[in-house]
Amino acid sequence: MTFEDKRLEWAAELQFLSQCAMAYCKDKYDIERFKRIREISAEMAAASTGLPVDDVRDVFCAGSGYQTPKLDTRAAVLREGRLLLVQEADGRWALPGGWVDYDLTLRENAAKEVLEEAGMVVRPVRVIALQDHNRRNSTRYPFNICSAFILCEYVSGAFVPNLETIACGFFGPEEIPSPLATGKTTREQIDMCFAAAADPGWETQFD
Repeated sequence: MTFEDKRLEWAAELQFLSQCAMAYCKDKYDIERFKRIREISAEMAAASTGLPVDDVRDVFCAGSGYQTPKLDTRAAVLREGRLLLVQEADGRWALPGGWVDYDLTLRENAAKEVLEEAGMVVRPVRVIALQDHNRRNSTRYPFNICSAFILCEYVSGAFVPNLETIACGFFGPEEIPSPLATGKTTREQIDMCFAAAADPGWETQFD
C-alpha cells in the first residue's frame, strides 16, 4: 500500500468517526471540533485523490447520522448465453448499473438502470454477489460501496440513445470488448456473471 493509499484510508476513517461523533455528541463545542476534523478529512482525501477539495467536501461533509456504505447495482443480463454490456461516453464498457435510488429495491433499481442505459426491459431473478467495491475495482473511493450483482432475464426492447451510454451489445465469454470501465466492471466480475448464469445452484457470494 502506498502512502497516498494509506492517507486516503486515514481520511475515510476520520470522516466516519467525526460524522458518528457529531450524530451522538451533545456538547456544542465538541460538535464544532468534530466538524473541523471532518473538514480536515476532506482535505486529506482531496490531496490523496487529486480531486477538487470542494467536490470531496460535498461527499465527506454532507451526510449526517451513523455512516454506512453506499449501495449500487450491476445488472448481468443474459440472452442466449451472451452478456449485455453498455458503452459509456468515454468508450469504455461496463455492466449497466448505478447508485440505488432512495425509494427503490435492489430488484427495481437493477431493472431501472438497464432500461435507462440500454433501453431494455429485464426481469431480475437472482443476486449473484455482494462485493466491496474498494477491494474489487480499480477506482478507490474515500467511502465504502457495496455493489450488488443481479442476474436478469431479457424480456424486450433495444438500445435507445441516452445521456449515459453510446452503445450496447451482447457478448460471449470470448467476445468481451475493451477497454473495460474497471472502476465499475472487471473481467473477473464478468466471468463471475457467466458462471452464475450457467449454474442453477449458484450460491450468492459476499465479501
